[in-house]
Amino acid sequence: MSEALTGSSRRPEHPGSGRRQARALPKGRQAGPEARQEVEALLGDSPRHRDLLIEYLHRIQDRHGQIPADLLAALAELLQLSYAEVYEVATFYAHFDVVKEGMPPLPPLTVRVCDSLTCAMHGAAALHEALDGRVGLEARVVRAPCLGLCDQAPVVEVGHHFLHQARPEAVLEAIRQGDTHPHMADYVDLDRYRAAGGYRLLERLGAGALAAEAVIAALEHGGLRGLGGAGFPTGRKWRAVREQPGPRLLAVNGDEGEPGTFKDRHYLNTDPHRFLEGTLIAAHVVEAEAVYIYLRDEYPLAREILTREIAKLPPGGPALHLRRGAGAYICGEESALLESLEGKRGLPRHKPPFPFQRGLFGRPTLINNVETLYWVRDILERGPEWWAGQGRHGSKGLRSFSVSGRVREPGVKLAPAGITLRELLEEYCGGMAEGHELVAFLPGGASGGILPASLADLPLDFGTLEPHGCFIGSAAVIVLSQADDLRAAALNLMRFFEDESCGQCTPCRIGTQKARLLMEREQWDLPLLRELSEVMREASICGLGQAASNPLLSLLRHFPEMAGEEGQPA
Repeated sequence: MSEALTGSSRRPEHPGSGRRQARALPKGRQAGPEARQEVEALLGDSPRHRDLLIEYLHRIQDRHGQIPADLLAALAELLQLSYAEVYEVATFYAHFDVVKEGMPPLPPLTVRVCDSLTCAMHGAAALHEALDGRVGLEARVVRAPCLGLCDQAPVVEVGHHFLHQARPEAVLEAIRQGDTHPHMADYVDLDRYRAAGGYRLLERLGAGALAAEAVIAALEHGGLRGLGGAGFPTGRKWRAVREQPGPRLLAVNGDEGEPGTFKDRHYLNTDPHRFLEGTLIAAHVVEAEAVYIYLRDEYPLAREILTREIAKLPPGGPALHLRRGAGAYICGEESALLESLEGKRGLPRHKPPFPFQRGLFGRPTLINNVETLYWVRDILERGPEWWAGQGRHGSKGLRSFSVSGRVREPGVKLAPAGITLRELLEEYCGGMAEGHELVAFLPGGASGGILPASLADLPLDFGTLEPHGCFIGSAAVIVLSQADDLRAAALNLMRFFEDESCGQCTPCRIGTQKARLLMEREQWDLPLLRELSEVMREASICGLGQAASNPLLSLLRHFPEMAGEEGQPA
């Protein structure tokens, strides 16, 4: 190991200086032979590439339930990285628990209690309090952001096993039984998918019977837009990447971390090959040499299914790399996702250049989310007219609404784009839950804002909600009733954004914290909150900081009485 790595070149202080002499070998940065041997065994024959750092941190975390300092140092050695570089990555992600040298080890099992909005509405705080102190020395209880199961709130994750509509005794029993792994459910595997005509479209494309230009034209004509939240026209994006000089890559955004959103989980857990075929079609059209599927760590069942089914695919075509997130909402932002795929902290990049010009590993990169790719096969087989004709109230296509909150039948609801909330509730959700009346709703998850019941007849689609200070985003609909405190809901969302800010830019890092502190006061300082929100929207690097104040501002706009402004426009 070099002197720069070990720190052995540091000059000792002069004996008469009166200052404390620096350590020749800083604690926690040296890997002993046992640590090196263990990490080498964990890595096995896997390549020692920098971009695999997060994958290897997961191997240590999975083995020990934490990352001891000596193993972190050994990993840095084996990857020929500085300890500081590995440490900063490991401590950036919420699902890595780095134990510094001299600290006692953590309990091997982590119990995560979701405290995002829908779970909070269903008693997450009381559940956390009931569990804390009762799990024993073998586990620890921590609060967690959205786990992607809002329709089953409240949710608790024991290891990698999820308990739906969780109660304290059920959680304690899972701990006692060692029930910490995901439970496999029925899904459409490769044989069933092929029997229903799967992969014939991809085969036609590979054989030249279907031209790449025809695929792009169909997506453009049908009007498919990115369904991860931004709504950028899919065909136009594919064309832009295809026009860039090669080699090109494809990155799939499966980091579905927006509170209230769980549609990608549903499709991955039930019909993974429809998504995989769409992915391979996209890779073929843009001539991508490799595909990187970035999947959030909260979806272990989807990861297990994809690992199993990708292994069944015939050889040939682009390499499919399945990469695992580590608990960072910011990595849903496309450039932060690229940084994470490269084994770094998920810090959003400054633009330009844009990812389609210079993306993953500096190559032109197509980035699509899971649901966007899921619909490619259907649009091409049924025709763009079929897709365009599915909408309602002038909209095109279908939308997978993740519906949770005070409804009788929550879940993923495949409905026409442009449907109104009132229609969605009555036709797909069985109406409001017993004893609850509609007061407000979030049309697009945590960042989409809050709308009043009086606007429940607005079409839910791109461009229809913006005049009212909201947007549909990923179509995560959270329904609130008279039982819910709207100020508390807005505060819950601001706490989420504060926790999930990557910290790179001051407007977001400090702005979300300051907004949260102001919103915790009984009397809100409205001029200061508005000024702070404007700074965050105008000066933040990425969409997290730019959208963090949307719930607050929409609450002030549509519910001025909640902030002490009754009768006054926001």
